[in-house]
Amino acid sequence: MSLWAAEEVMRRGMRLGCRRSLWQQRSFLMTSRDASFHSQQLAHSVVTRQSLARSPVSSVKFYSQDRIHSEDLEVKEHLLESPLPAEIRSDETASSQTPKSSTFRGQLLRLGSPSDVLDFTCQNVPTTEQISVTLMYMWSTIKKMSTDQQRYELQLMLEHPAFESLLQLAKKNVGKMCSDDKTYSLMAMIKLGVPQNSLVVQTFLQACQAELNSFTEKSLAILAGCLRDMEETPNVAALKKGMALVVDIRLPGIKSVVALQTMMQMLGKDAPLNLKNKLGKKALSMSHQFSLPNAQYMISIMATMEYCPKPLMDICCTKIRENIPVIPFWRLLTVLQSCTKLNYRDLNLLADVSEHIASTIDMWTNKQLALFLTEFERNLFCPAALMKVFAEKVIASPDSLTCHVLLSVLRVYSSLNYDLQHQRQQFLDSLTQALESYLTKMSGFELLKAVYGLCVMGHYPPTLVEQLLKSSTLEQFETTSPKFLHYQEYMFQIVNLCLRLERPPLPQPLTVPPSALGAVAPPPNPPVNLKLSQGLQSLLLDQADTTLQEMVLVENYYVIDGLITRPLPHQSSATEAGSHAGDERSPAESSQRIAVICTRYAGFCHGTSNPRGPLAVKIRHLKILGYDPVLVPDQELQSVSEEKMTEFLRERIFPSHESLDTQPKMEQLDRC
Repeated sequence: MSLWAAEEVMRRGMRLGCRRSLWQQRSFLMTSRDASFHSQQLAHSVVTRQSLARSPVSSVKFYSQDRIHSEDLEVKEHLLESPLPAEIRSDETASSQTPKSSTFRGQLLRLGSPSDVLDFTCQNVPTTEQISVTLMYMWSTIKKMSTDQQRYELQLMLEHPAFESLLQLAKKNVGKMCSDDKTYSLMAMIKLGVPQNSLVVQTFLQACQAELNSFTEKSLAILAGCLRDMEETPNVAALKKGMALVVDIRLPGIKSVVALQTMMQMLGKDAPLNLKNKLGKKALSMSHQFSLPNAQYMISIMATMEYCPKPLMDICCTKIRENIPVIPFWRLLTVLQSCTKLNYRDLNLLADVSEHIASTIDMWTNKQLALFLTEFERNLFCPAALMKVFAEKVIASPDSLTCHVLLSVLRVYSSLNYDLQHQRQQFLDSLTQALESYLTKMSGFELLKAVYGLCVMGHYPPTLVEQLLKSSTLEQFETTSPKFLHYQEYMFQIVNLCLRLERPPLPQPLTVPPSALGAVAPPPNPPVNLKLSQGLQSLLLDQADTTLQEMVLVENYYVIDGLITRPLPHQSSATEAGSHAGDERSPAESSQRIAVICTRYAGFCHGTSNPRGPLAVKIRHLKILGYDPVLVPDQELQSVSEEKMTEFLRERIFPSHESLDTQPKMEQLDRC
């Protein structure tokens, strides 16, 4: 046996002996305590100070063996969450410490787990200045471990009798601690899983509130980090309000980007708008100091605050664009998710991220690619470069995709109405093949989503459609949660319209039963778009034999904002001479029907005139029914002045240099 191994065995043996001795001693004390001790224990369950908002404080001990939060086990990446307080990490500070303090810290650094630290405190009781160092070092040792090892070590720590003694000591000395020690100790206790309603945590919160005005910038930032991770109790809410007032006063003097960001995230969406504006301006004034992590974190904070100052977002996105190749997956995805939440769409950022992922597609897993595609779709952005190469990957290896990834991919491609050109049929066949392999494993709702997506793309695989409309499958939808019922009925309605209007070549005609469509009732009459209405009426004043109908309901589902009906070109005299009264065409066949549709911004892919899936299906169906769809983006309509409205609509509906008898054509509708 090596010398190291022998020392390790001796060390573990001494630790076990120490624990047994302490536990035996604790057992003896428990059996010999008198009534006076019980009255003292009852006192532990009451917070005597009244400076915080009143709230129930649990009578549990300072720790809980059954409460180990998974979030406390996560290794936070924020810069403030350093493994030790600054006095441990700073050589300059260490050089000015007393020999005894320096020795204590040096001995701590040789320990490898919270239990080792607690064993050490049995022989070396920490002073007031050393309590925060001890607690923070315990947390730093946990952060370096695997998840399973973390759970095991936390359980040992919670069962260790010295842990309660350490917390008792912290509570007793909280009034003597400086602000940094208070906040570091509170942070460590929260991270280590000490219940937030325990007396020790409540005491520290009370002490922080009492001295909040004297806290340094660093202490405020650490406290903000603690409050950010704590449950929203009355006490925490009261302290947050106090923090908001202090931050508002101290804002001009804040110099650290990290401290500012931590305070911003803690204040969150509930901060007053006036304070949000001040914080945004302060962050903008410090933007020249932003590192890449600062820029990424700032975008996430803006999403947390539900606040989107465009100049600040532009600066952060520019910083991220310059460093896309070095940003790991989760941080890049978080940036996209934050942009989605804020409805902030930087076309250059989205395009650069798409091109980067497309050029490095082999380094991403299918799940990661599906998550990226999903986030692009939520941003209403069509990542053409990525969708092209991913379609090739699907065609080459459809069996490598899981059912969840398949459904995500199908939703994205159908929603964004991406033109696969010559690869379209191969892609759809590959998706169908992969989906059919999961047919026996898919739930009814998953099958409905698959068939809906394929119908939106104009593809009708018989096996999937027939399986969906079997009575055994339809029975599964009778117990759908009310939360998903509206979406379920919407998908069935679209599937039904596609089957009825497009009449795909299936082995047998199929329809969706009325029970799956929900209540058959016309949609509520939407309000007339007054600006469009006035513009159309002005446009058609000099048009003979032309009529205008507004808010026309088609197939009891689709709404047309303005329906313009006018005669078709006259037939040649020869045709007229040979025609008979019995051969007269129906009014629909003898006239041109132009369906003017005022479309919201979300109906198009961001930065293009390409209609997204639902709008593309509507256009496709209106064409089948004999209408000529014309899209008028509402955003453009609202930006046009009344003087130019008529000309704007004329160019859209009756393109220039064409006769009035020429049917309007729109390039973006050709493939719908």
